[in-house]
Amino acid sequence: MFSKKLLRMILVTGATGFLGAELVKQLAAHGKPLRCIKRTTSVIPQSLQAYASLIDWVDADITDIISMEDAMQDIEQVYHCAAWVSFRQADKEPMIYTNVNGTANVVNLCLQQQARLVHVSSIAAIGQAKENELITEKHYIEETPADNVYAISKLESEMEVWRGVAEGLDAVVVNPSLIIGASAGTDGSGQLFETVRKGLSYYTRGSCGLVDVEDVARCMIALMDTDISDERYIINSENWEYKRLTTYIAQKFGVKPPAKEAKPWMLEMAWRSAALWGGITGKPPAIDKIAARSASEVQNYDNSKIKKAIGIEFKPIDQTLDEIVSALKPSN
Repeated sequence: MFSKKLLRMILVTGATGFLGAELVKQLAAHGKPLRCIKRTTSVIPQSLQAYASLIDWVDADITDIISMEDAMQDIEQVYHCAAWVSFRQADKEPMIYTNVNGTANVVNLCLQQQARLVHVSSIAAIGQAKENELITEKHYIEETPADNVYAISKLESEMEVWRGVAEGLDAVVVNPSLIIGASAGTDGSGQLFETVRKGLSYYTRGSCGLVDVEDVARCMIALMDTDISDERYIINSENWEYKRLTTYIAQKFGVKPPAKEAKPWMLEMAWRSAALWGGITGKPPAIDKIAARSASEVQNYDNSKIKKAIGIEFKPIDQTLDEIVSALKPSN
C-alpha cells in the first residue's frame, strides 16, 4: 500500500503542524525514513519539500482506527504530535473526542506493533506549584479544570498514555511550555508578536515558560533514542514575565512598548465583553476567560529533569525572539 518498503519505520502524527513539521525536518535531515500522517486538506510545508524521497505522506485521521491501522504497519517508533488546540468552550466536546480518542488509538496500535512512543502533551496538563516555587513534573492537577477545555483534553490524552504504559507500552511524555519559532508565522504563538507589532497598550503581571520549537523537536528525538520509559518531561528554556516579553518584542519591532498594567479586574471585564461581542457577531472572542486569567498568573517551570536526562543546552530565548521579529518585520 505504501511506497516505502523498508521495515520498522518512524511514524509522525500531526506532521504538517508547527512542531510536527520541525520534528520531521530534523529526522529527515539525519536520513531517517518516515511515514507522516496528515489530513486530506493539509498542505505539506515548503520546508519539507527537500526531503520528499524520505517521507511517505499518508492521509489518515487519528480518530479513524482503520486508517491508523494501515498507517502503523511496520512502524517501530511513533511521535504523536497531532492535537486539536482551542480554548473555546464551543470546541470542548469535539476537541476532547479528537485528542483523547485519537491518542487512545495511537496507544493501542503502539501496543499492538510493539512500537515506542513519544507523546506530546502540554504544560496545561501539569499542576501549579506553591508561591515562589518552580513547577516540576511532580505537580499534578488536583481538580479537573472545568473551564480550560484544552487542559482537559491534554490531561485525559496523557492518561491514555499512562494507561498504555500500565499495559506494557514503552513511552515517554513531553510537556512543552509555550513553543515559539519563526516558522509559526502569525499563527498560534505567532499571534502575540503580531499583536505587539500592531500596538499593545497594556501588559500583565504574570509570567510564562518559553521554548524554541527546534529545541522541543531535539528533546523528543533525544528521548526516543534513550531507554527511558514511563516518564514525563517539562520542555522549557526560560521563564519570562509578560511585561518583559512584550517590551522586548515591541523594542525589536521599533514600536512603543506597553506602558500600563492590565489589572486582573480589567482582564475579567475584557473577556466578558469579548464573549458578549462574540455572541452577537458569531466570531471567536478576541480574549477568553482562560487567557485572561492565565495572563495574571506567575507560571515558572523547572527544566532540570530534561537537562539531566539528555544533557541539552537550550537556545537562548532572546535569540529566538530576534529571529521571529526579523521574519515578521514588513519588508521595505
